[in-house]
Amino acid sequence: MNRHAQAAVLFLLGAALLHAGATDLALRYVKAGLRPLLLVSGAVLVAAALATVHHERRRGRRGGPRGHAHPEPRVAWLLVLPLLALILVAPPALGSYSALRTGTALQQPYGYGPLPAGDPVPLSVVDYASRAAFGHGRSLHGRPVRVTGFLALDRSGTPYLVRMALNCCAADAQPVKIALTGQLPPVLRPDAWLEVTGHYTPRLARDPVNDGPVPYLKVTSARPVPVPHDPYDETWNT
Repeated sequence: MNRHAQAAVLFLLGAALLHAGATDLALRYVKAGLRPLLLVSGAVLVAAALATVHHERRRGRRGGPRGHAHPEPRVAWLLVLPLLALILVAPPALGSYSALRTGTALQQPYGYGPLPAGDPVPLSVVDYASRAAFGHGRSLHGRPVRVTGFLALDRSGTPYLVRMALNCCAADAQPVKIALTGQLPPVLRPDAWLEVTGHYTPRLARDPVNDGPVPYLKVTSARPVPVPHDPYDETWNT
């Protein structure tokens, strides 16, 4: 590819990063805290593309050496296709297929903060699971909780409420699972998002993939909710 074509690819890549960083599209790839880095990277690439075009135009006006012309391989323009896919196609967040084939990533925290006021208590999947599995429900004080996640059903039909937790980006996402019991909806559809209200129960299962702890939640009510703008759990490792 000649310099102008290279500049065009740089510009498209920078524009794609700016578009992703300025919208919720970035949340399908990286955690929200990395969005400023995407914006900075996109701005740098766009500036580099414009500088390249400006330099080539100045060299052309000065009659600088251009070298021997060679036909450019058309296959090089296939590099643009991933950029167009990034701009035009938002990949789905990881769901039940990945969750059931990966062991729970639940780890014991250093401690637990105070519960928010009000009933039911809004908790993330990671927060409830760690309090139930490692804190034995002591910090829940018998209060009702409200947790949101997507459904996964194993081969036996056991339902799990899952949230994929990120360390950095979607490539390293790992599931944290809560097994559900109690008053469940009559129809359970994998990957459907639910807001579940219930109570702590001491029942504990082991993940068949890595033998990690999977606590139960006794459900008193559940309702479908839209997919959140950020489908990944960012309370992980914070």
